[in-house]
Parts: sequence; structure tokens; C-alpha cells
Amino acid sequence: MSFCGLCLLLLLGKVVRTAVPLLQRLFLPTSVIGGLLGLVAIQVCRRWFPQVELSGWTAGWSAMPGFLINIVFASLFIGASIPPLKTVWEQGAAQLCYGQICAWGQYVVGLALAGLVLVPLFHVNSAFGTLLEIGFEGGHGTVGGLSQTFEDLGWKEGGALGFTVATCGMVLGVSLGMTLINLAAKRGWIQGLKVDAHRDPLEMRGIYPPEEQPSAGSQTVRSDSVDSLAFHLAILGLAVFLGYLLKQALLELNGVLPQGIRELKVLESFPLFPLCMLGGLALQLFLRRTRLSHLVSGGQIQRLAGASLDFLVISAVASIRVEFILAQWMPLLLLILAGTAWNLFCVLYLAPRIFRGAWFERAIAEFGQSMGVTATGLLLLRTVDPESRTEAAKAFGYKQLLHEPIMGGGIWTSIALPLVVSRGNLTTWMICAIAVLFWLCFWKIFLGRAKREAQ
Repeated sequence: MSFCGLCLLLLLGKVVRTAVPLLQRLFLPTSVIGGLLGLVAIQVCRRWFPQVELSGWTAGWSAMPGFLINIVFASLFIGASIPPLKTVWEQGAAQLCYGQICAWGQYVVGLALAGLVLVPLFHVNSAFGTLLEIGFEGGHGTVGGLSQTFEDLGWKEGGALGFTVATCGMVLGVSLGMTLINLAAKRGWIQGLKVDAHRDPLEMRGIYPPEEQPSAGSQTVRSDSVDSLAFHLAILGLAVFLGYLLKQALLELNGVLPQGIRELKVLESFPLFPLCMLGGLALQLFLRRTRLSHLVSGGQIQRLAGASLDFLVISAVASIRVEFILAQWMPLLLLILAGTAWNLFCVLYLAPRIFRGAWFERAIAEFGQSMGVTATGLLLLRTVDPESRTEAAKAFGYKQLLHEPIMGGGIWTSIALPLVVSRGNLTTWMICAIAVLFWLCFWKIFLGRAKREAQ
């Protein structure tokens, strides 16, 4: 029943998105629409039809995001070509600086707002400010991966609040992103763009014409030995297992560390999914060294990751605890508004000063990611640069290789939450503020000179 319920929500979400032009123009993902439909249906049943038994339909939904995010992160590097570090740095350095400033700035804004306003006035948890980066930059998957961490730190409602921030961020990301694109077209920041004018009705509905349906990946093993999709799922499972071994190693290390370090609870509450990413990276490097990388199809890996992400978002949104949201709606609203204002400031003020060329194209991709997920950033980028005439797509892709292991579900995202709980809001805020200043100075000293010379 639980599995069928999620499948029904996914199909209903697709039907609604296909039938409602507004949702098409907003580019809302089907998974978000399906999750919201499930959330509404659950609340209606609980309020007006309490005799309806929902436990069978929703069994396991709240646990799915924490599991599926491991698959999503394990897939980031498997089947992908990893270029030389020099190439990554030369083409993605400015994008990395900008992305890091945006992400660290979300902590600066969120923690400052929490420390100065939300905690004193609304008596929210001291870690409330971390929800901004966890929900916006990290998204539903990161919140799901940190669900156990929230519980370990005695803040069970943190997961529900994080899913709410992530949902609002995704909706605001696509709606404000399209608004910014229209503004950019009118101001001449991008040339020759007619928003939605080049899109046919099928594309707006999210459907490929029969003659243009792309391949979902190559079959690398013969089906008489093992099904290719099952083989690739096993590859992802191996990457997750390597991450699990790293997690166990951290727990063992935590047992022998001094008491003062153990009290930070950083290693003890460190989530699994960033370690799965490292496991996938190690596995991909091993396949390349042993010349076995031809056995793995990047397309099939991405399809498995995409399916995991869709079901992750549906289950996450549908299982949001509404009572937590209603109890803290005002601090949530203030946090979301502050984070949105920061991201708009980055696009409209910082980006023209940091990027040498195609500043809006590069900034709008980052805006989409820092409000929603990477796919949102790519969607907005494809809208302003459908034929990849600028260097934005390549710079954004290279930047991900260095950005993802740190922010948006990376190492710092995993450390910041227990650090706020153990060492306080101010200490963590100072670290984040120093990080923003570091990346600003780094750009000014090493990359700003190149921009001035080019001009």
C-alpha cells in the first residue's frame, strides 16, 4: 500500500502538472506537486475523515528520504568523467568562489537572524538558523539525510521544518528565477532571449515527442548474465557500502578521541550520505585505474539517482508534520524571507562584480541551486542559454566537483548542525563569516586581477 501510494501521487502529480498551465510556467517538478497532493490528502483525512486508516498507506514514508539520499549522493561521481584538477580550477574557480559565498552567506544570514531575533523572541531551537542552508542549498535530500542527526541532537521537529524550508525554496527558486530571467531580458543582460517563446506545448508539459525521445543509458552487460539496471543498482549499493564502512570508522575513531572532542558530537552524529559520495568517488577512481569504467553507464546511474530523488521528494513533502509548521510559522517565514533576500542580493549585486562574462547566466544557475536543487539551476540556465553558447554550463559543472563535497549536503553542512548545538550560535556564525570573507578576499586577490586585465 505504501509503495502504491507513492506511485499514485507521482502519477497524479504528472497529470496535474500536464493539465495546469501555471504549474508548467513555474516549472514545478512533478515530485513536489505529488508530495503536496499527498500532504493535503493526509490532512483532509485526519481532520474530516478520522475513521480512514492511513498507517498502511504512509508506512515508511518518513524514513525514505534518509535512505534514498544515500543513493543520490553515491551517484554523483559514478559513471562521470573526472577532468584534471587544473582544468576544473581554470574554468570553474570564479564559479566556485561565487557558489561558496552564496552558501556560506546563508549560514551567516540564518544564524544571525536566529541569534538576534528568532531565539530571543520566539524561543526556537538554537540551531534554527542552520535550516536556511540545509533546506535551501541542501534541499529535501539533505534534510532527509540529517533526520537522524536532528533526533540525536534532541530536535525531532527540525526535520519537518527543514522539509518546509526546502519545499518553499524550490517553489521560490523556479518562480523568482523565471521573474529574474524576464527582468534580465528586458534590461539587456542577456541577448536575444524570448522566454517560453521557443517552447512547444509538449515541452511545456514535460513530455518528449516520440521522434526526440533520448536514450536513458547504455546496457553495458548482457542480460543473459545479469540485467544491466540491476548491475548498476548493485554498483550504487557498493558505493553506499563503502560510505557505511567510513561511517563505522568515524564511530570507532570517536570512541578513542579525547572527551572534549567527543562532546562536540560531530563524528557521532555525522550523517551517512556525504560519506556515500566519497565512496562513489573512490569507486569511480578505482574503475578508471583498472580500466573498467566502460562497464558503468553514466546514463543508467543518473536514471537510478533521478528516480530515487523523485520518490525522496514525494515522501518528504507528503510526510511533513503540519503541527510543527503551524507552531513556528512566523520564524519560518522570517527565515525564508531573509534567505531569499540574500540570494537575490547575490544575483543582482555580487554576480556582475565577480564574473568576467555571461554574469547573469552563471548567476541564475547558482540561484536555482542555492534555492532548490542542482536540477533547478540547470533548468534556469537552459532557459537563458539553451544552446550553451556561453561558458556558464561548463563552469557550473566544474564548480560542482569542488563545491558539493563541502556545502549543500557536504562536509560542512553535516558538521554545522551539531556544532551549533555543542558550541553555540555565535561560534558557528563567526566561522561562517570568516569563510565568506576568505572567499571574497580570494576572489579579489587571485581572480579579480584577471577580470580587470580582461576588461
